[in-house]
Amino acid sequence: MEDCRPLGFLVGLPFALIAVVLSLVGAVIWVIGSVVSCLCPCCCCCAGLVNMAVDLVKLPFKILKWFTDQIPC
Repeated sequence: MEDCRPLGFLVGLPFALIAVVLSLVGAVIWVIGSVVSCLCPCCCCCAGLVNMAVDLVKLPFKILKWFTDQIPC
């Protein structure tokens, strides 16, 4: 437990909660983009859209990790 930094977690928590809302939007975009890419595989713009949606889904974890890394022990 040497990487436990509760202050960084607490400071990053409001931003992570906002990112959770964005990740839900990203999940909806991901599902819609996956369906469209299955229906029309020649649509290459859907691949970029789906990749962006996956990044939005991972955003809360990235934000919490960044905040905890910024706070020294």
